[in-house]
Amino acid sequence: REDLSQSGVYFLFGTSDQTDDNIVYIGQAGVRKNGEGLLYRLIEHKRNPDKDYWTEAVVFTTTNNSFGPTEISYLENRFCRLAIEANRYVVKNGNDPSPGNITEEKESELEEFIDYAKIVMGALGHKLFEPLTDKPQAAITEEVSEEELLLFMKRKSRKSGQVIEASCKRTNEGFVVLQGSHIETIDSESIPPGIKGRRQRAKIDENGILQENILFRSPSYAAAFVIGGHVNGLVEWKTKDGVSLKEIENSEEN
Repeated sequence: REDLSQSGVYFLFGTSDQTDDNIVYIGQAGVRKNGEGLLYRLIEHKRNPDKDYWTEAVVFTTTNNSFGPTEISYLENRFCRLAIEANRYVVKNGNDPSPGNITEEKESELEEFIDYAKIVMGALGHKLFEPLTDKPQAAITEEVSEEELLLFMKRKSRKSGQVIEASCKRTNEGFVVLQGSHIETIDSESIPPGIKGRRQRAKIDENGILQENILFRSPSYAAAFVIGGHVNGLVEWKTKDGVSLKEIENSEEN
């Protein structure tokens, strides 16, 4: 298609082989001297062994190829920041894209384009820009929908000697380790590499307190993130009444 030879921004979606986390790479493509644009950039990524994780691409452009370098730089920057803030996907961009230097009028125009892109992305099934939760942890503890389940973990760490206490919310998308949870800061030697990477990238203060909500696809990955090593999340996560997640899931199956 001719519009794929234009300039624009693109999203590469995939899943981590190690943690089963959703992954996204957000990039931009300008029209080159040879007339190639978005499609050629996607082909370059497909040939790159370091970016072989993606299985789906979503591109945004215009009908009249009106995006120049400044516009696509601004869009790439904004989309990256929105995805990082929502924290649903692991954003694979190594560098923070430059926002460029645009006028207020152009910024308003591009923000309208971003709002449109959010709607399209949601319709395609990617909740890339939707926050995990709009409420602070205190509110979540009090208000949990019927489809969700609030879970807790408390155990003394043999590595640091500290009592690790964390909370987690089961949703229809996975398991969200909640902001305010106490995270073990010392990794076990057996920690899965993908979980180790998530721990390194997470916002955890000097006291081991998690400063953001983080979504995991399984209870064991969520528990491993908290403990810093292999652990059975079905057994470790429990309700406030001490009922394990395994017991709950067994009762739900019956």
